[in-house]
Amino acid sequence: MSAFTLQDAEKANIKLVADASKGSQAVHDLVVAYQANRRSGTAQTKTRGEVSGTGKKMYRQKGTGNARHGDRKAPIFVGGGVAFGPRNRSYAKKVPKKVRALALRRVLGDKINEEAVISASSFEILSGKTKDFVKAVSALTDAKKVLIVGNGFTESTLFSGRNVKLVQLERVDNVNVEQILHANAVILLDDALETLAKRTA
Repeated sequence: MSAFTLQDAEKANIKLVADASKGSQAVHDLVVAYQANRRSGTAQTKTRGEVSGTGKKMYRQKGTGNARHGDRKAPIFVGGGVAFGPRNRSYAKKVPKKVRALALRRVLGDKINEEAVISASSFEILSGKTKDFVKAVSALTDAKKVLIVGNGFTESTLFSGRNVKLVQLERVDNVNVEQILHANAVILLDDALETLAKRTA
């Protein structure tokens, strides 16, 4: 176990953003896309054409002294339709591959500069016990929110960490910028370096 440095990243062919002024917009765009893609977009109100009820004219056009009206399904009446209400829609946003790679390079570079990335040869809990999982993580870092990135994890390791909500196990091909941003410490396993290098290329 040791701190993962810029030199280690260079040896592993992991590309990072050298210029601090670059990549921040890419990170913002990607996080906004993640949040938008999680929205269900199922909020929907009924228009006057969809509300259940009669279309009969409320009262005659002239001679009552009241304003003229059609049916009771008009938006101005209680129980009527809603004008300009939310409709079922998709909020999904697409982010180009180059922007995704740039954002990943920027976030990784920032975490390495903060000395928040730790290198470890492997991470496996054979017993499948939560207390052993917590001990193993504590031996690597004392950070509150921990992200462990590897090429894959055994069933016993995943089982032992299922109840530890502040420690997240993630495959290197699935890990995203938002997860890295939220973690106080990122434990990078040796078997993840090759795939990470491809993702930052």
